[in-house]
Amino acid sequence: MKIKNICCIGAGYVGGPTMSVFALKCPDINFIVVDISEEKINAWNNYDLKKLPVYEPGLKEIIAQTRNKNLFFSTDIDEAIKKSEMIFMSVNTPTKTKGEGKGMAADLRFVESCAKRIGEVSNKNKIVVEKSTLPVRTAEKIKEVLNTHNSDKKIKFEILSNPEFLAEGTAINDLLKPDRVLIGGDNSGSGKEATQLLVELYKKWIPKEKILTTNIWSSELSKLVSNAFLAQRVSSINSISAICEKTGANIEEVSKAVGMDSRIGSKFLTSSIGFGGSCFKKDILNLVYISEYYGLKKVANYWQQVIDINNYQTNRVFDKVCDALNLRSQIKRSICILGWAFKKNTNDSRESASIYLTKQLLEIGVQVNVYDPMVKKNKIFNDIETVFNTHNSDNLETNLKSVNLNVLNSAYAASKNSSAIIICTEWDEFKTLDWTSIYDSMEKPSWVFDGRNIIDDYKLLKLGFKTFKIGKS
Repeated sequence: MKIKNICCIGAGYVGGPTMSVFALKCPDINFIVVDISEEKINAWNNYDLKKLPVYEPGLKEIIAQTRNKNLFFSTDIDEAIKKSEMIFMSVNTPTKTKGEGKGMAADLRFVESCAKRIGEVSNKNKIVVEKSTLPVRTAEKIKEVLNTHNSDKKIKFEILSNPEFLAEGTAINDLLKPDRVLIGGDNSGSGKEATQLLVELYKKWIPKEKILTTNIWSSELSKLVSNAFLAQRVSSINSISAICEKTGANIEEVSKAVGMDSRIGSKFLTSSIGFGGSCFKKDILNLVYISEYYGLKKVANYWQQVIDINNYQTNRVFDKVCDALNLRSQIKRSICILGWAFKKNTNDSRESASIYLTKQLLEIGVQVNVYDPMVKKNKIFNDIETVFNTHNSDNLETNLKSVNLNVLNSAYAASKNSSAIIICTEWDEFKTLDWTSIYDSMEKPSWVFDGRNIIDDYKLLKLGFKTFKIGKS
């Protein structure tokens, strides 16, 4: 099989950037990214590259070089499937909200729907590549669905697992210079052939020694385990931050000392108000469910603790704010949240600790003013709607104003007349704010709760602020 056309179903945070880099590095192949959302596809096709639906440093420059040359975005899913020899599935796999495994297992409805459509529409042999993060042994289900809905029983499907290991904010660099590329496939002759075809694509810009091939189950599980280990490090250092605050130790000094051990390393040892993002919580819960499914109760309990510590850290910061400002006394207060994205250099706010912290503040009657340089106002309201389960999208903003939520267009506007600022995202912009002007505009006493430890504490104290920093007494 010669690969001339590749389709990616799903134009989100993974599909769009991944296919953009593929198109840049494989100019002899046509790549088409498809999605059922016309709004999303229109955004990818927007003439103004600043309005792409995904913000990633370096992405718009690649889109400018490849779009409408060998990279295309479309809602015509069926035509793209028919035309392509290889199809990447990059659709959402949220946690189930009902049925068996509710609250833990991955919801595979979108994956199964995607496979069903590929099976029904395909008119020639296909290589189907799992790009979404999936539970181990999902490939069996995909193949079953493909074959069940194969209108021409002579068509053959090969399933590969090629999980992404992208960190939002550095996704383009991660794609161009990955630590490794993982490809899982069947051990059959046709499975090995399909694996090698994908290997050859990656070899156009990635050294062969960084391309790891495994069986398909190892590949599927490796993605979950990688995210679980990274989240475990964040929860571990956040648990230590609580000890630091009690003992007088400094979390930044402890992190540096521990990270200099070559066996441990320094990455993911920065304390915060809790990890967020689309993968960590979802994938760990999936690992908990898999462990319980196979009767590994102690393993399930171990990984559940990573989630529990993360929730504890966010709740702990909420309690610090409440105690400092006496919020539970029903005194009317206004608090500024700086940062809604779960990390800097992305407009993704999925599972951001800011959402859960804001929800807790709103529930006790606090007015919350939010500013984030990249997350749009409507997305912030939708995030809060989701956690409150209001489901009143027709008049969402009016409905949420009843719980005193405002989204402002600058840090200065959001902090004006506030009693406290909580820094939730480590945006570089926040480091260079005119803190003198901010202090003058706030209620007194004025607090800064630095949930990312990015502002000079001495500078704030000198201006008159009261401060709290994670992991510092």
